[in-house]
Amino acid sequence: MAIFKRWVRLIALVAGGVALVTLLVAWSEVRGEQRALQHEVQRRAEVLADRLRVVLEAALRQGSTRQLPEIVEQLGDRERLVGLAVYDAQGAPLAMSSTLTDTLNRGRATTIRCGSRDGACGEFIMSGVRRLYAYSAPLRGEGEAAGVLTTFHDASAISARTAQVWRSAVSNVVPQVLLIVLVAGLVVESTILRPIGKIAGWMKELRIGGATPLPGGMHGGFLRTISSEVAGLAHSLAAARVAAEGEARLRDARDSLWTPERLRVAMRDRLHGSRLFVVSNREPHEHVRRGRGLEAIVPASGVVTALEPVLCACDGTWIGHGSGNADREVADARSCIRVPPALPRYTLRRVWLTKAEEDGYYFGFANEGLWPLCHIAYTRPLFRAADWAHYQRVNDKFAQAVLEEMADADEPFLLIQDYHLALLPRLIKEQRPDARVAMFWHIPWPNPEAFGICPWQQELLDGLLGADLIGFHIQAHCDNFLETIDRSLECRVEWERFAVTRRHHSTIVRPHPISVGLTDLPDRSGSMLAPPQDPATTRRALGVNEGFFGVGVDRVDYTKGIVERFRAIERFLEKHVQYRERFTFLQVGAPSRIQIPRYQDLLVEVEAEANRINRRFQTERWQPILLVKRQHSHEEIALLYKAADLCLVTSLHDGMNLVAKEFVSCRDDENGVLILSQFAGASRELRDALLINPYDIEQMADTLRIALEMPAEDRRARMRRMRHTVRTRNVYRWAADLISELAEVRPERVEVGVAP
Repeated sequence: MAIFKRWVRLIALVAGGVALVTLLVAWSEVRGEQRALQHEVQRRAEVLADRLRVVLEAALRQGSTRQLPEIVEQLGDRERLVGLAVYDAQGAPLAMSSTLTDTLNRGRATTIRCGSRDGACGEFIMSGVRRLYAYSAPLRGEGEAAGVLTTFHDASAISARTAQVWRSAVSNVVPQVLLIVLVAGLVVESTILRPIGKIAGWMKELRIGGATPLPGGMHGGFLRTISSEVAGLAHSLAAARVAAEGEARLRDARDSLWTPERLRVAMRDRLHGSRLFVVSNREPHEHVRRGRGLEAIVPASGVVTALEPVLCACDGTWIGHGSGNADREVADARSCIRVPPALPRYTLRRVWLTKAEEDGYYFGFANEGLWPLCHIAYTRPLFRAADWAHYQRVNDKFAQAVLEEMADADEPFLLIQDYHLALLPRLIKEQRPDARVAMFWHIPWPNPEAFGICPWQQELLDGLLGADLIGFHIQAHCDNFLETIDRSLECRVEWERFAVTRRHHSTIVRPHPISVGLTDLPDRSGSMLAPPQDPATTRRALGVNEGFFGVGVDRVDYTKGIVERFRAIERFLEKHVQYRERFTFLQVGAPSRIQIPRYQDLLVEVEAEANRINRRFQTERWQPILLVKRQHSHEEIALLYKAADLCLVTSLHDGMNLVAKEFVSCRDDENGVLILSQFAGASRELRDALLINPYDIEQMADTLRIALEMPAEDRRARMRRMRHTVRTRNVYRWAADLISELAEVRPERVEVGVAP
């Protein structure tokens, strides 16, 4: 009933508005028509008066005033002329048309006199119920005014025409209003009232505990903005409800599982009011222009997943490279913006790099030098002096941005991420010795002999040792780092507590294996509110209607062993012919760093190898390898993980490789087999995966057969144990452990430049 009343009120307002606009338009037309008719009457009066003046002035000059009535009577017989009158110079009537006399006798007539002796003038007057236009013009005798001629024209047609226009306007208003009311009612009902009713019903269902998807058609159209906000609110409600239920289960089971909520509470306690800063090459939110609109994108990154809850909890600041093509458009004068866009909780400070700086620092020194140096994948690192100069310059830029953001913070916490910013810890510590600085190195650290290739190893190591805490994924990388330090720098290495002292500053080195989030919490997109897709549907969409299905998800990088993976599949099909047309492998390969020639060559090599193997084995309805070369969303990848019988992770060398943990995290059915490289950091934790040497093609081929023929009970037992590991050692625990250990560091005031 309330909705109906609002509907009626809205329609009444629309109808009233339409009627008012129509009447205003009609009034304007009436005024215009009236002015046009009046102008026409005035013009005719002036023309006629000019003609009559010639005759009447001649009669007055001859002194024949007795003939004036006859002349006036003759001249007054004209269409729409009621009559005319002639007055002497004193205003006494000399002659007047009989028709005019009759008209004036019906009521009081008003005549006019012009203010100027030489001028003519006119006005509209009323004679009884009749409207007339009286026009007076002077008559001249022998050089002086002899009298006045006044003509009276019928102006009643103006009123008649005006009334006709009003009747026409009013007669048009009624059907227009009725039609508009009908159309507006249908539009309002279909685009506003009905969708609002659906959203209201959906929100009621959600409020009482339902988790139904947003009604169809609500994601676009007239209510696109409000439906987006409602979906975000529902997502937050669902997340809060799931978190509350999870916390209740944990309390009941006395479990110590880390969740985003627990992380937020713990960080408030650990920070003791200090501000938290995160700096990385990658930004957590980038803005890109799509057509005429702007879109905010969250890059696929475990670091973003881990650290964003912490920053949201304490209103921290993230400093990152502004790489989106619309980043500058949304940033303020300080290059800052509040994020996430839907519910701003912390500050993102963007650092702007020129193309030359990005090419030299990121693509050059970081990814053509340090990346192959740290990954033992037999790609020669390239070290160029120009790239090193850009690397130093960009680290200085980041340092300046960090120091500006820290200016008003006492004893701040700083988390520096990865090999792009190896010089930053020292640059910050020299200016802010009170800051607690942690550096997390996300890629492997090689042995001392391998790292010794770098011409600027001492500068890099000295930069890293500005940190209070340096974290790696596994203990072996910590050992390699300390050995490298011991051989390369003047310092004291304390193996008992895994620490280095240089310049009277102590740096501790610890393994902190990064992980992924929880599968039973909704993600950023609110996918928990969307209906789950059956794995069989995912397979059919890929053209895999029967048999076994394997998946690999990687950036196209030479460290991921994609070519070796394909050759193992080829060997598997050679040795086990019974799996031909029964096994399909999907490789999701997102192109990466294509500005670097080695990556361009690798992309061509991967595609060529897939085509070669397919040509060898494919039939009319089957091919063994499906290669998809594009970036996929978290939701798309999760569907692939759930639909696969096995996941291949064949890294030649990897710090962790979160694909392995993501696959395990997504398998809530406790099914599927993980084939994992022994050279990936994840192999230290996921002991129930089938571990392989990615350089051993025969072993990988045999392991594929073992995975496909593994008994269901064995598969589930292995997956259950791996899921327990990933669940208890999740990304929130990683962030908590890292910041908790950093919080134990006592800030020092050190003297810069003093030798150890």
